[in-house]
Amino acid sequence: MFSVVVAIVFGVTAVYPLLRVLMGVFFQDGSFSLAPITQLFAVGGVGTLIMNTVIVVAVSSVCALIIGAGLAWLNERTDARMGTFTDSLPLITYLVPPIAGAIGWVLLLSPSAGLLNGLLRGIAAAWGAAPTSGPLNIFTWPGLILVYTLYSVPYAFMTVSAGLRNSDTTLEEQSRVSGARPFRTFWSVTLPSIRPALGGAVLLMVTQAFAMYSVPVIIGTGANIPILSVKIVKLLNFSYPPQLVQAIGLSLVMVILVAATWLVQSRVLKSGRYGTVGGKGQRFEAIRLKGWRPAARGLFVLYGLFAVVLPVVALVLVTLEGFWSATVNWATLSIKWFVQAVFGTPTTLQALGNSLLLGLIGATVGMLIAAIVSVLMARSRARWLGAVDGAIKLPSVVSHIVIGVGMIIAFAGPPFMLGGTLLILLIAYLIVYLAQGSVSTDAAVSQVGADLAEASAVAGSGYGRTFYRIYLPLIMPAMVAGWAYLFARIAGDLAVTALLGSPSNVTVGYLMLQTFHNGSFGQLAPIAIVLTVVSTVVVIGVIAISNGWSRRRNRERAVTKPIELVK
Repeated sequence: MFSVVVAIVFGVTAVYPLLRVLMGVFFQDGSFSLAPITQLFAVGGVGTLIMNTVIVVAVSSVCALIIGAGLAWLNERTDARMGTFTDSLPLITYLVPPIAGAIGWVLLLSPSAGLLNGLLRGIAAAWGAAPTSGPLNIFTWPGLILVYTLYSVPYAFMTVSAGLRNSDTTLEEQSRVSGARPFRTFWSVTLPSIRPALGGAVLLMVTQAFAMYSVPVIIGTGANIPILSVKIVKLLNFSYPPQLVQAIGLSLVMVILVAATWLVQSRVLKSGRYGTVGGKGQRFEAIRLKGWRPAARGLFVLYGLFAVVLPVVALVLVTLEGFWSATVNWATLSIKWFVQAVFGTPTTLQALGNSLLLGLIGATVGMLIAAIVSVLMARSRARWLGAVDGAIKLPSVVSHIVIGVGMIIAFAGPPFMLGGTLLILLIAYLIVYLAQGSVSTDAAVSQVGADLAEASAVAGSGYGRTFYRIYLPLIMPAMVAGWAYLFARIAGDLAVTALLGSPSNVTVGYLMLQTFHNGSFGQLAPIAIVLTVVSTVVVIGVIAISNGWSRRRNRERAVTKPIELVK
């Protein structure tokens, strides 16, 4: 009963702000109106908007799935793993706030003032050439897709890693013993066993890509590539009066696109449960790569250097120099600019404290709710629970700005009076990000064999004890992955904070947005670095503890011998 109450309460809370917005738009002057649909076509270039967004999301998601799943397989199935280093390296990209990561790549690859371009032009000048711009340009289709991909890889890596960790390798070993080549084993055995995890990864990447605002507003605008999320924000925040009706219409397009992905993922989960966790001990034996192991480990290092080190180095150099230029004057670098930007004003420290507090509370509460709902959906056959699950996931496919407007209408004024408080931010963050976090628990729960829950019920255990003793230990890797996602997204949120943030509940996202609009890259870079370092330490620490616990549990299961019945 408790789990049902939790699911219903949060489902209602998730859709209530959206209903208030829709009622205010579709029911104008007390009568129903289709204005959002009809006025949608009044938005200039709506076809181009949709096509551009679909292309960016689809191409970046495919690239990220290949990269993330490949790194996850190397880390979980081979001896290329290097402990916490390879466990956490692919996750660091989303610990860098998207606005800071996008700016880092602009600092590197801007055609005129990019640091990397300046270095390449210096090398070319040494050989007698004299280019004045380039040779690389972040403000292009490849540049936009590149940054989208880098921010999608962590979702694929986390979800696929959890799926591989929960899958029994016995079938893979039997395939290899039967003479199957590694590729055939991977294609015929490994992929089907993690199909739920792959479906969850795709849904995670698509939903976060449609909702992303920082990357397209910085890089897409510079490349003259209009994206849906940026257009919606412009209609709401940079139009007078705000074009709420047209913004809702474009949000409905996003709902349709991501809902289609969700339906496909749901069919994948229901079509078969491969490689489920059963009651018998499992064996986990790494594939020995022999001479290929250094090359495999080199892939992790190269990915880390490209995806993490380069943009962070650009942010560090701009921080120490206090301004941005294509060349670095090493003699003038000083930490005083960092100290001044971070510790010079109480507002920065207050923003950091508020963001980290909201991240810790929001991630913990959110993943507990996600786990409860996922287990409830797996164990119950009630059809109406599907509507509750859909209500919880619905906000993830709507522009975060629209949800922010709904939060203002629903909770800022009477009777709740939450405007300008940290609580309204916490509720909004849970509504916006919980759906993506629950995707990982959905996939993990679908891999837990029904025999374990049935055995627990036969032994007389209720729902609470079964959840605590059976489901929770088995889905813990996925919960930690979701926790890391929620913490990083909440701590570095920008879109929701743009509407709900204020001087009375200032967060890092609110502060960075103000700094970005002021054009002060020298002040923005140190704030981004502090948030990145703190978030990285917290998330890596939690993941390291969880992975160590998970692998100890797997080793214990591996040495457990099944009881043989003797006649």
